[in-house]
Parts: sequence; C-alpha cells; structure tokens
Amino acid sequence: MSQKKHCSFKDRLQSENGLVIASLENYSPASRIGVLVRAGSRYETLDSLGVTHLLRLASGLTTKGASAFRICRGIEAVGGSLGVTTTRETMLYTVDCLRDQIDTVMEYLINVTTAPEFRPWELAELTPRVKLDNAIASKSVQIGVLENLHAAAYKNALSNSLYCPDYMVGKISTDQMHTFVQNNFTSGRMALVGLGVDHAVLKQVGEQFLNIRSGTGTAGSNAVYHGGELRQQTGDSLVHAALVAEGAAVSSAEATAFGVLQHVLGVGPRVKRGSNTTSLLDQAISKVSTQPFDASAFNASYSDSGLFGVYTISQAATTRDVIKAAFGQVSSIAQGNLAASDLSRAKAQLKAEYLMSIESSESLLESIGTQALTEGTYHSPEAITQKVDAVSSSDVINAAKKFVSGKKAMAASGHLVNTPFLDEI
Repeated sequence: MSQKKHCSFKDRLQSENGLVIASLENYSPASRIGVLVRAGSRYETLDSLGVTHLLRLASGLTTKGASAFRICRGIEAVGGSLGVTTTRETMLYTVDCLRDQIDTVMEYLINVTTAPEFRPWELAELTPRVKLDNAIASKSVQIGVLENLHAAAYKNALSNSLYCPDYMVGKISTDQMHTFVQNNFTSGRMALVGLGVDHAVLKQVGEQFLNIRSGTGTAGSNAVYHGGELRQQTGDSLVHAALVAEGAAVSSAEATAFGVLQHVLGVGPRVKRGSNTTSLLDQAISKVSTQPFDASAFNASYSDSGLFGVYTISQAATTRDVIKAAFGQVSSIAQGNLAASDLSRAKAQLKAEYLMSIESSESLLESIGTQALTEGTYHSPEAITQKVDAVSSSDVINAAKKFVSGKKAMAASGHLVNTPFLDEI
C-alpha cells in the first residue's frame, strides 16, 4: 500500500429509515465500531431513575441470540473488547477488534443493542456493582458537585443523575428495562459509526439494524433551566464550588464563542506540574488570596441547553473572596476588557485541544457519532478550526455578558462557613 493511500482518509454519511451510518476508512489493522443511541439519563422518567446506570452495566448479559457466557468468551476469543459509555444524552456501545474479525464481534454488538433479555436473576447480580459505582462516585467531590449542579440548574431531563439513586438500587425491574429500551432504542435514535472499516461492510451491518424497531421512539422533554443552589456541608477544609448560568446548546451559533471564552478565562495548567500564569482567573484570584486555590472555566453543552461558569477549589476561609474574584473577572470581560493577545491565545488553545482529542480513536468515533446523531452531518477538523477562527472579540464579550446577566445556579461542597449564597454574589 502506498504512503499516499495509507494517509487518505474517507468519510461518508447516509441515512436509511432514520438510522445514520457513518464511516471513516483509515486503513488501520484494528477496527472500532460504535452504536450511539439517544438514550442518556435525561430520557429516564421519574419512575425509572437509574435505568441507564443499570443498562450500562448490563451490556454483557444474556440476549435472545447469545448467552452472557458466549458474549464474553466469543469476544475474548478473537482478541476483541466491548465497552459502554453513557452521558446525560447518549449511550455509546463500542467494539474493538482486528480488521478480519469484524463479522464476529458485530454479531455480539447487534445482540447487545437490539435483543437484550434482562433476566431478573441476572439483573439482581448487578446490584453490588451499582452500589460499588455509587460508593466510588461518592468519594469524588467533583462528581458530587457536578451532579448537584445539574440538579440545581434544571427542572427536568438534564437534572437526572448519571448514577442510580440509592433508593432505586435493587428495585429496577425487568419490565422497566424493556420499556426504556423499546422507547429509546429505535432506528431514528441511533447512529452506526465505524473507524477502520469499509463503508460497504458497515452498510451491510446497518441493514440488519433496520430490522429492529423503526421510528423515532418516545420524544423526550426539552430541558428547562431554572437556576438554584445545592450546598453540601461536609466539613472538608477544601471547598469545591461551581457557579454557572445557562450557556449554549452544542449546535448553536454561540457555542464556539463560549468555548473560546472558556479558554480565555483558563482551563488549568498547560504544562505538567507547571504554573497557570496565563489564566485570567488565576491572575484575578491571586490578587485577593495568598492561600492555595484552583480555578477553571466550566463549559457543558447539550442538544438543547448548556451550562457555563467557573469551578473553584479553595480554602474554606478564602472561598468567598475566590468566588467573587472569579465572577469579577468574567464581569470585566463582559464590560469589554478583552486583550487581542488573550483572544488569540484562547483560539489556539481551543483548536489544539480539539485536534489533539481526536487523535485517539475513542474520541474521534464519539465525535463523529455525536455530530451524526444530533446534526445529521459530520464537520471535518478543518471546518471546526475555521469556526473557531471566525469567532470575534464581540462574540466572546457577548458570551460573557450572557453569563453575567443570566440566572445563576450553584453547587458547593465542603466547610461552607465562608461560602457565599447566590444572592450574595
């Protein structure tokens, strides 16, 4: 194979009966295929909270076409792997294998995503794993703060946790699992994505998917942002706090501007064990506190909403000053105080972050799948970087204004004796 052909990437996209099929041929000896389903935790009902957590763990259970034992041993026998990742909006099932074993692993992927049985005794065996996941998550302050932040910010949908509530552990039934799958695992809510696979092969697999439930499934509720705050008093000397307002939906015109603003403010050190001197948040907070702290801009975009703000970690005694200084820095940008050098730096950092993220097959497949599922198209890296370059100073200032004037949501954890309430900021 010539070097020129080895480096010639191809991508194609098509839709048949609602199922989006996307492929990128990179001539790799290893293939990665994923099924992205619009079935994240936001689509859980109040009676079925935690279903997606259990579904994530149930990927290797018995299906109508293969037992749990056969799925495990069959994938291992060809050196493959099966993984499941969930977000608030999607579930991503991926299989990795050598290029000549695609047919074998795809049989299991189709079974897992289209024909689960959810036998009661197998679901019961997942209860200890759900408890373990919850216990591990409870040890992470960041996870707790971000879960509380979404619960405070939204009335519905995006307020649902990625983790099963403790009161639902062991209580989710087979019928609830089947109902969720029937309502959400339909061809109109799925994208089949392949890396290192011929498009004709992927299309043939897609035709098998077309035999499953067609249509768009049950329509989910639009996320309703309302703001608010949740405070978790733990007594820890370090206080974690997130202060946000509603940001931009992922496909909106202002989403890129919020991404640039995030990097203008700072997203953490760029050099391992190095300082964060280019961060405007760090510069502002250093003027009011001599105690150790960490601050970064927070930006989360979803299909119909988003959150933008600041995340700070500080000593309990200085938390008030740290949060107010961080908010003051965003307010300063909203007033037009944005240097051209900071804007240029932020654009370069955002482009580098994106381009380096898609160097891994995991991130590239998720990026292609997410775009294909939400927008019905795939934007090339060149198109993404051009969108970043097109962001103007006024776009970033307007994004900062939206944060400053918007209704706030806040979550905090630690010894909150000196942590301000929303009405005090």
